[in-house]
Amino acid sequence: MDIEWILFQLFILVLFARLGAILFEKVGMPAVIGEILVGIIIGNTILFGYLRLETDFEVFQVLAELGVIFLLFTVGLETRFSDLKMVGRTATMVAVLGVIVPFAAGYLIIDLATHQPVEALFMGAAMVATSVGITARVIRDMNLTNTIESKVIIGAAVIDDILGMIVLAIVVGVAAGGTLNLLDVAIVAGLAVVFVLAVIFIGTRFLPRARKWAPHRFTPWKERKKKKHLISPLALALIVCFGLSALASFVGLAAIIGAFLAGMTFAELEDIAPCKEGFESISEFLVPFFFLFVGISVDVSSFGEVAFLALIITVAAIATKFFACGLGAIKLGGKSAVIVGVGMVPRGEVGIIVASIGLSYGAITNSMFSIVVAMSLITTLVAPPLLSYTFRRRLGRALTQ
Repeated sequence: MDIEWILFQLFILVLFARLGAILFEKVGMPAVIGEILVGIIIGNTILFGYLRLETDFEVFQVLAELGVIFLLFTVGLETRFSDLKMVGRTATMVAVLGVIVPFAAGYLIIDLATHQPVEALFMGAAMVATSVGITARVIRDMNLTNTIESKVIIGAAVIDDILGMIVLAIVVGVAAGGTLNLLDVAIVAGLAVVFVLAVIFIGTRFLPRARKWAPHRFTPWKERKKKKHLISPLALALIVCFGLSALASFVGLAAIIGAFLAGMTFAELEDIAPCKEGFESISEFLVPFFFLFVGISVDVSSFGEVAFLALIITVAAIATKFFACGLGAIKLGGKSAVIVGVGMVPRGEVGIIVASIGLSYGAITNSMFSIVVAMSLITTLVAPPLLSYTFRRRLGRALTQ
């Protein structure tokens, strides 16, 4: 590992990502699209070889994973447990419909086209999960994290991710052993539910009661920081964020679920442990690597031979999420339901990860992998401008970028 060359790679990647973000912000589009397209350009031109990214690819993959963890923690900081509780039923309905309908559509289309049930299962699984990182970034860029629609989208995406991991566990079990191990599926589902409910219990029940039991330990940070040897809020937040992210991974969930729940915990402690400013500074550096990595993972040369089937899958992916999730949020009103439906559309890196697992098991072909990549890319690109437009239509005003 050549540190001088890695520093040069960092210089180029950060510079290009920032330029892409600025360019798209200037034309009124979300910065995330510019960062993804910069990644596509780097990954599919001579820049990838010139920068020798294949040599240090794991370094930037880690930076990308840290980026999405910090992004979701920051989003969690603006979402209190009590706020999520207010939209719990709606978010759950959105998530459940957003899993069942896309999975069924993906499975049926590929099974009819290829007559390969296992391949069809992986396509269904790839169409299930919502890339919460993409939508969360767009919502943050528009300063709309506190709207009811945003809370439903983020809450539904978290539930969606949990259900998606269960679906993936089932599909991987079929691909690996050819049989469905119900015990393994039950264990994954049980651990997921226990983990999420435990963190929510701490945030909604334990912390408020602890404030009453020991109020002297919950004094504002400005009054406490004069004392020596106290751990700073940012350091404490980093420990909790990494701890819950690791714990989520250990129980079979996505690490970003743990990061999001950690952020929500610190949202309840904003007065005594303010860490938002410090986290945003770190996120400004790390988060673009996540979106660059999504773009770099795309191989545009493989799209031609599967273009028609990719188009069908992409249309189905957009339509099923939009209508199913919109239906789940219909009680919020028509315009709000449209926002929720659009916000749940992007598959991003989640679809690509599912396809990569299928490829590693030999359960899907390279052509099918290209279809999933195309679907994930297009749904990721179309959602941000549509989300921005639907929010403008709902609020009747210009949005702050």
